[in-house]
Amino acid sequence: MSESRIHNAALRGKIMSADEAAALINPGDNVGMSGFTGSGHPKEVPQALARRIAAANLANPERGENFKVGIWTGASTAPELDGVLFKVNGGSMRLPYQSDPECRNRINAGDTWYTDAHLSHSAQNAAWGHYGKLDAALIEIVAILEDGRLVPSTSVGNNVTWLALAERVILEVNAGLNARLEGMHDIYSIALPPHRKPIPITRADERIGEPYLRVDPKKVVAVVETDCPDRDTKFSDPDENSRRIAGHILDFLQYEVKKGRIPANLLPLQSGVGNVANAVMAGLNDGPYENLTAYTEVLQDGMLDMIRSGKLVYASATAVSFSKDALLDFNANLDTYRQRIILRPQEISNHPEIARRLGVISMNGMLEADIYGNVNSTHVLGSKMMNGIGGSGDFARNAYLSIFMTPSLAKNGALSCIVPMVSHVDHTEHDVQVLVTEHGLADLRGLAPRQRARRVIEKCADPRFRPALADYLARAEKNANGLQTPHLLGEAYDWHLRALRGESM
Repeated sequence: MSESRIHNAALRGKIMSADEAAALINPGDNVGMSGFTGSGHPKEVPQALARRIAAANLANPERGENFKVGIWTGASTAPELDGVLFKVNGGSMRLPYQSDPECRNRINAGDTWYTDAHLSHSAQNAAWGHYGKLDAALIEIVAILEDGRLVPSTSVGNNVTWLALAERVILEVNAGLNARLEGMHDIYSIALPPHRKPIPITRADERIGEPYLRVDPKKVVAVVETDCPDRDTKFSDPDENSRRIAGHILDFLQYEVKKGRIPANLLPLQSGVGNVANAVMAGLNDGPYENLTAYTEVLQDGMLDMIRSGKLVYASATAVSFSKDALLDFNANLDTYRQRIILRPQEISNHPEIARRLGVISMNGMLEADIYGNVNSTHVLGSKMMNGIGGSGDFARNAYLSIFMTPSLAKNGALSCIVPMVSHVDHTEHDVQVLVTEHGLADLRGLAPRQRARRVIEKCADPRFRPALADYLARAEKNANGLQTPHLLGEAYDWHLRALRGESM
């Protein structure tokens, strides 16, 4: 362990082991944990808690697995948190977003309740008590200053709210993260209605708060020193489909610039996570654009490359999530990046007010879309949860441009990602302006439903499914009980039913 980063005398007196800290979390507690998209999550206390849960349930087999806790985070975490706790079936409730296989399996098996929430709403919902009482907060930080202020980690997420609401607070002070993160954050709290005031952000690079988290020291029951770097995120090189999707989006943005609908340096960019999103960023980095900005939730490799090249002059987010090489570069050049990156609470990074004011260009992934433009980004074949809605809804409804993208096929071509009717609706046709697959881009702005359907089929559907979709639409126009949004309700889900039987759609 390197030299202690706990500089406050009173909190130094509360240093203990991860196992001792985990003993302060009780069965049935709701625990607010730091972490957002695999960064800034506590690393050691969750593992100690998982060991405690496993031992307690093994000691009382006749009572069943009765030691569980509610797990509230900013977004997805990592195997050291979600993975270990859900492997021992230790989660009674999970919110507001997850991506861990162990967690997903427990949710879909019915072992864990899951509240899938818009990320910008989760802090307010918790503050109003919609999720119940928050018993404990488990927050990773980089250091504790002499006056008790906390230097945030590689994500901010919902930490401000968890620290304020929790009855007991456990701090993991991680010496494995770069101390030069200090100064990158902008911590600002929003009052609850009816006392809320406008959030005074008019540019992506505008600071309105302070660089530190604060906590009532009387609530801190444990401080655990760790030395555990964040896991790096594995991104594969963009495949041909990703490059084609990126190309369609770049052509569209250039067209919008020529039409005078967006400025030459575009508008602040928001991008979801994953390889397609990184491919879009790579295309922007090679394109004609200069002086770009980002107002997003997660900063990934693609945007870091754009900062390094000078194309992206500033980025606002709530977390960073990098590959191994990008993380090495980030840490080696953190003094430079600290001048170009700002990390905020997710209630600010994802706030609809700011997305609307700045005129964000929102680009997010999806599982499927239907011919009328409704998007499913969460459920596989209607019932099984994949990850959650995340921040896509925060931006989609409020962005200047709302773009959803996916390859046109899944499961080695057995499934079409363009279907007659989505099996679950996360984003209605009213919030979806543009759909993109490797085959093309459908600009749906200003179109009536049947016009949208024809464009989606023509531009986005894979050619092998295009005739069946066109046939469905033609027959719906003849036989539906109305022509505004014609559907054949008796067969709208036949495609999904075939997939459930293991057949091609």
